[in-house]
Order: sequence, then C-alpha cells, then structure tokens
Amino acid sequence: MQTHRWRRLALLLGASLVLACCSASPDAGAAARPRPATTGTATSGGDAARPTATGGAARTTATPVVTPPPVGARADYQLGGAYAPARGVGVVTRDRTEPPARGVYSVCYVNAFQTQPQEAAWWRRHHPDLLLRDGRGRTVEDEGWPGELLLDTRTAATRAGVAAVVGGWLDGCAAKGYRAVELDNLDSWLRSGGRLTTGGNLALAQLLARRAHARGLAVAQKNAPELTRSQVRTAGFDFAVAEECEVYDECDAYTAVHGRRVVEIEYTDNGRAAFRRACAERGGRVSVLLRDRDVVPRGEPGYVSQTC
Repeated sequence: MQTHRWRRLALLLGASLVLACCSASPDAGAAARPRPATTGTATSGGDAARPTATGGAARTTATPVVTPPPVGARADYQLGGAYAPARGVGVVTRDRTEPPARGVYSVCYVNAFQTQPQEAAWWRRHHPDLLLRDGRGRTVEDEGWPGELLLDTRTAATRAGVAAVVGGWLDGCAAKGYRAVELDNLDSWLRSGGRLTTGGNLALAQLLARRAHARGLAVAQKNAPELTRSQVRTAGFDFAVAEECEVYDECDAYTAVHGRRVVEIEYTDNGRAAFRRACAERGGRVSVLLRDRDVVPRGEPGYVSQTC
C-alpha cells in the first residue's frame, strides 16, 4: 500500500558534496509541488574522513550525541518551501537543500531510495550501475511518481555505492546544522515488481543510519509500518515520521515500536475527520500535524498548518 510522500525539485549541494569516487551531484533546478505515494559505513562522498598532514585519515576523537525530536512537540512540515515557523513550533522538517529553521529542532528531508525526477539523467550518466533494472535492462520507475527511478539495493556493492552518494547529502545536512534526517522511500521494495526485498532496503538503511549517527543526526523511519521492532532497531531508526497513518489505520504500528517518538502528518484532502480522530486518540502523546497536500509555504493559496 502506498501512502503520501513529498517530492521537491531543488538545488543539490555544491562543491562541498563532490563525491570522492565520481562527479558532483546534479543541479536539481526549481521546486516542484505535490507527490502521491506509500509505504560497514560508506566513507566516499561528502565530508568523510579527511587526510591529515601525514596522509592518513583524521580520527574522530568523540562520538557525537544523537538526540531524537522532543516528544509531543508542535511540528511543521515545510517541504514546499521554507518560511519562519509559527510561535510555539518546536520541530520543523525542510528539504536538504534548505537551511534548517533557527531556534527549533530541524529535520532534513532526503530522498534516499529513489531518484528525484529532475536528477534521473544525472544518475543515468554517473551511476547507471546503481539504478534498479528489469530483465530487459530498463530502469524501474515508480509508477506513482513518473521520473523517480528506484535505486538498486540488491547487493552489498550497490548498497555501498548508493550509501556513498546519499551519505554525502547526510554530511551536508549535519554541516548545515540539522539535528535529524528523514530518509524517504524506505519501502521502495513495494514498487519494484518483486526485484527488491525488505532486507536489502533495511541493509542500506543501516549504512545510512550509521553515517548519520556518526555526524550526530537522529534518523527517522519514514512509512513502512509493517516493520518489526527488531527490524527497526537493527536498521538504526530513532523515531518515526508517519504520513496519513490515521487514514490507513497504521498509527498503532508506529507507536508500538517508537512510543511517543512519532511525528504524525495528516492531509486536508482526506477531510478533517481523520485529523480530529488523531488528535482525540494521540494528540496528547505524539506530535500530530494537519497540512495541505502540497505543503505550500505560509501566505500561499491553500496553505494549512494546524496542530491539536
């Protein structure tokens, strides 16, 4: 089953995220609006180990402290464009190309298991071996979002390659000052025609979580409520971002694993009844947010951002 996920066209990080093994990330262009949808750390790319004067890799002297978002804090989901958080907001999610919101706990959105539509050509040109292909050698595309190509998580080699690219983006989130990352499309195996497996995607998630934790970033489980507590813990997820879980009767699956460390997002095009039920059932325990489907910035037509 597919649930909602956001896609943005955005500028990728610049020269600081040039991959050690290949060319720089693509220029992603301007922002896009909506998106329908569901449910060994790599050291190449980004600001991984830097050489010392003697040619060796610089050693980390202290383990960063990883802190999940404050439980029950008022949240805002700003994937359609950044704007100043309203008074009382404690957690803000923005695209990785945006700066974090000042004075609040900021979560960095990263599309980690599929390509952004505007980046597909870059992946084909620089990393064709990391794209999932069918029996005829054609790239496998997310039918729910044209232009999004699934990344190949079937082997240790392809997972390491993807982790090197995405890991550079995680480094960039940390360098900007984000406190956590949201890794979207964890459940891409559901759209792979049986080519990907839960295990392969979780193995990549584990690589990315280790990279994020080493940079002091907490890691959100995004969708995939069918995962067991053991799978979630092994992968390294610290909290959950649950879109439309009231609509699809999935919220208990998240709270059973993460307790109060859940950020729930419901959308206005489902009607407000689901949001009211969510507030009545969980509003006193977890963060519950109602947003317009296009998550447009405040001041634009259609903007809605409401908490319990």
